[in-house]
Amino acid sequence: MIPRYSRPDMVKIWEPENRFRIWFEIEAHATDALAERGVVPASAAQALWKWWDTNPTIDVAAIDAIEAVTKHDVIAFLTWVAEQVGDEARFMHQGMTSSDVLDTCLAVQLTQATDLLLADMDALLAAIKTRAMEHKFTPTIGRSHGIHAEPVTFGMKLAQAYAEFARGRERLVAARAEIATCAISGAVGTFANIDPGVEAHVAAKLGLAIEPVSTQVIPRDRHAMYFATLGVIASSIERLATEVRHLQRTEVLEAEEYFSPGQKGSSAMPHKRNPVLTENLTGLARMVRGYVTPALENVALWHERDISHSSVERYIGPDATITLDFALGRLTGVIDKLLIYPERMQKNLDRMGGLVHSQRVLLALTQAGISREDSYRIVQRNAMKVWESDGAESLMELLKADADVSAKMSAEEIEDRFNLDYHFKHIDTIFERVFG
Repeated sequence: MIPRYSRPDMVKIWEPENRFRIWFEIEAHATDALAERGVVPASAAQALWKWWDTNPTIDVAAIDAIEAVTKHDVIAFLTWVAEQVGDEARFMHQGMTSSDVLDTCLAVQLTQATDLLLADMDALLAAIKTRAMEHKFTPTIGRSHGIHAEPVTFGMKLAQAYAEFARGRERLVAARAEIATCAISGAVGTFANIDPGVEAHVAAKLGLAIEPVSTQVIPRDRHAMYFATLGVIASSIERLATEVRHLQRTEVLEAEEYFSPGQKGSSAMPHKRNPVLTENLTGLARMVRGYVTPALENVALWHERDISHSSVERYIGPDATITLDFALGRLTGVIDKLLIYPERMQKNLDRMGGLVHSQRVLLALTQAGISREDSYRIVQRNAMKVWESDGAESLMELLKADADVSAKMSAEEIEDRFNLDYHFKHIDTIFERVFG
């Protein structure tokens, strides 16, 4: 967790105090259920909650000091709580194993983190939608392989991003449901020393589902899918960030990141306005994706459990969610303040002498009776003259002067194939599909 790329609300979820508070709630709710079943005295659960109701400060340093001796974090925590609560605390953790606490706690933390990420995505989607509507019919060039292809609108570019992030949000909702499971099943998951009803009680109190079969740990395929989902969302962030970076290039300059008063772009060159935010997002996306492979490798644990996954998750749980939270927030700011230049878009559209309309002429010639192969050859030979002149020649005028074309199409028919609005007749349909 690097403070530079962290936001407070997400960081709090992964702080030791929050973790220990969740641990206590797991233990106390389990003790409640055990008391209801007559396994432990009712006074034991009452003593725990009576202490908890005083809203005690969690002494992280004291717990760490105990762990330095015990070399076991859950035992250190239970020892510290017992020191605070007194003799009744001996009934905590009856029939439970450490993974019951650790795995269930991780499920709670990941669901808490996911709720923040979902709110982040809602904010991003709202920002993208606003700008998409604003530029629904702003003409710009569509590019394939980085080369001018055919006209699109800038709003359509953003509508694509909206649809992609909307899918990402749906996946995240599904990932939250998959990760939100509780395991209170005891050593090797047989419930030999604890009733399954205790697990159900704790799960209900924490807003989790029960894990159908937990061995001694919650199966890590759930976690693998969760972190893979974060990785896909990070890739969507990079895709949109990369688009902005390309559009900000000096030779293109159709859009650029907001450049605030007093901001500096380069220590050496005062003229520079660099796409630093979207470049940063590209790097952050790499980091989030980097956590996916360790999560996948955590799936194959030995027998009913080992702890090879534990150290991995202590890294990737906080780091992946904190980084993605920051990235989503940063991207929302980029889109919200993005400087968009319709005049430059139009200038770039016009730059190559009408080449972007070549397909319409090709199709018109085929409909006029010329084979597709000959139609392609006729249009291409004129298009290459425009290309080689760097747009100084006009495709429309060259086609009018081409005998093979003029034999099949009038000047008015040729001019009609260069109508920009033709390309946007279904934009409303696309927006209806995306935004409803």
